[in-house]
This record gives sequence, structure tokens and C-alpha cells, in this order.
Amino acid sequence: MKSISLMGATGSIGIQTLDVIRQHPEEFRLSAVSAGRNMDKTRDIIREFKPSLVSVQLKEDAEKLRAEYGDITILHGEDGLIETACFQDADVLVNAVLGSVGLHPTLKAIEAGKTIAIANKETLVTAGHLVMEAAVKKGVHLLPVDSEHSAIFQALQGEHTKNIEKLIITASGGSFRDKSRDELVGVTVDDALNHPNWSMGAKITIDSATMMNKGLEVIEAHWLFDLPYDQIDVVLHRESIIHSMVQFHDSSVMAQLGTPDMRVPIQYALTYPDRMPHPNGKRLNLVEIGKLHFEEMDTDRFKCLGFAYAAGREGGSMPTVLNAANEAAVALFLKGAISFLQIDDFVERALNGHVTIQRPDLGTIHEIDRNTRKLVDSWV
Repeated sequence: MKSISLMGATGSIGIQTLDVIRQHPEEFRLSAVSAGRNMDKTRDIIREFKPSLVSVQLKEDAEKLRAEYGDITILHGEDGLIETACFQDADVLVNAVLGSVGLHPTLKAIEAGKTIAIANKETLVTAGHLVMEAAVKKGVHLLPVDSEHSAIFQALQGEHTKNIEKLIITASGGSFRDKSRDELVGVTVDDALNHPNWSMGAKITIDSATMMNKGLEVIEAHWLFDLPYDQIDVVLHRESIIHSMVQFHDSSVMAQLGTPDMRVPIQYALTYPDRMPHPNGKRLNLVEIGKLHFEEMDTDRFKCLGFAYAAGREGGSMPTVLNAANEAAVALFLKGAISFLQIDDFVERALNGHVTIQRPDLGTIHEIDRNTRKLVDSWV
């Protein structure tokens, strides 16, 4: 039985990870969990899965849980996240937290030698050089959970990196894929959160609408698969059936297909290199689907994708600014403080005002992250 430590249990990926654990109680045990601020869901998790360690965001919530569950270790804040990530009895850490808060705990988990199933894009976007160097040094496996990177990872099984011509990451196009930029003037938060294919959290759904989500995935793919940006393409694929492809230098293309269901890549990361049944998963019926569609990505229409490629190629501290500015701008949009199109404007403004620092250390990354967020917030 594998013992699982889960960061971000009350978010979309966390909830679906719990569903995988629930479906296979003979294979998995939840031993440690972090759960943010949602105390109702946290209590439900404690009652059902009986983890040994629980971490929440706020001190006062931790104190309440200690009074209710005296036989469980209850922690809070960043120290709690780190303890969750490094929990001694856990075999695998699932990093499903949202944003750059997952970076430091991930580095600590690598130091502890944990296998990491990574769903937190921002960890690699903001500090890919630190994370990958640490993983190689410690011999730690980073197993991708994002459907696109899992698809690439699966397509590369038994293959040699030297034979890759390019990676092809697919994008649904998000909530506004059929709208021009002029038609995006005045769109609402509810409009943006209406994703055509996937059920995700608010921030990721907005990132999908701006295509920043795909831009972050490009940077993540660069680090996970050690390929230059010129060998990573993005195509619009409306059906979200082909999750990504690998083109080899003999012209062969390997693609991973399936219905949109995040439990599949989560389960694959937890069972790798084996596979386990997913009895509740909807089976893919290509005859029923009939046609698959593909379109070239337009970086004039989806500016955030272009920003991500540019920041990734620049390297150093620029991806940290990209991510921090985007997180701050999306938060402002979700609060109604700025318009949808201003997300692009704020990200571009932050990137243009930054002077790149090559190979920043962890302290510098945190400082740039904080300063960028403050700067973006000051524009409102």
C-alpha cells in the first residue's frame, strides 16, 4: 500500500486525488494532508480518511481542529505545508496547491527524497532551474499530473529524448475561444468561469480563458522534458480528446487520448509505472465523436501565451514576474477590480518593467514574487 501526502486537498485536483484514493482503498492511504481555509471539507477529510497529519492555513483554524481531533497532529501556515510535504511515512507527495506557495515545500520534499506527483505549475515556472537541479541531485522522480504533461510523459515511455522533434501541447481555447478581442470588452467573471470542457477551480479557469494556463504549461514542459522552447508547440483542439502529442524525428507522432477526466493522470502518477482500473471513468468512443478539430494558436488574440513564451526564453527571474503578475491580476479580476482584458495589460506592464536576474536563488525569487504582486495591486 502506498502512503500519500496531499497538499491542496480542498481544491479541484485535491478533491479528485481523494476520489482516486477512495476508489482504491487497498492500494492507497492518505497519511498527511494540507487543506487551506475550507474547514468543512477539512473535517470531512479527517473523518473519512483519518490522516496522521493535517495542515491548514490559519493558526486559529488549527487550534479549533486540535480541540476536536486530539489524536491527529494539526499544523498551520508554511511550516505546516513543509511538514505535510516531507511527512516521513509518505511514499508520494501530490502537490496540488495553487500558486507559488507550493515551491518551498516541494524543494523540501525533494531534499527528503520523496517521489512527487506535481500538479502545481507555478513551482516549475518560478524556479524550474532550482527544482530540476535538486531533483537530479537527489534522484527524485517528478511525475506530471497536468493532463497535457501526463500525456507527453505517457507518449515518451520506452522512447529516447534524443529522438524528439517537438512536443505538441493541446489547448481547448477556454471560455472565450470563439470571441475576438473586441468582443471581450465587458465580459463578466461568470462568463469567464464557464469552461466548455473541464471542471476546474476559478483561477485555473480564468487562466484557461486568457491562455496563460497554456503558457505556464509550455514553461513547465521545458523543464520537465528538458527541451528548448522552439521544440514546444501549442495547438487549439476544441474537443480536449487528444491531451498532447510527441513528434519524433522519423515523422511519427505519438498521442495520448481520453475523455476529459483529471482522475486519469492523477491515478497514473500514483501508480506509475503500472496502471490500475478506473471503473467509473467514461470510455472514449471515437465513432461517437466522429471528428476532431485543430487550429493554429494566435498569440495576438491570446497575448498571455506569447508573454509566456517570451518570458520562458528570457529565463532567469522573468517567469517569476510572469506568474506573480498574472496571479495578482487574476485575483483582481475575480474581485471585480479590473476588466478581463486588463489581465493581459497588467502582465505585460510588469514584464516590461522588470530587469532580468539570471539564476536567482530562492530568496531572490520570493522577493521578486512579493514585489511584483505589490506592484500590480498598486495599479488599481
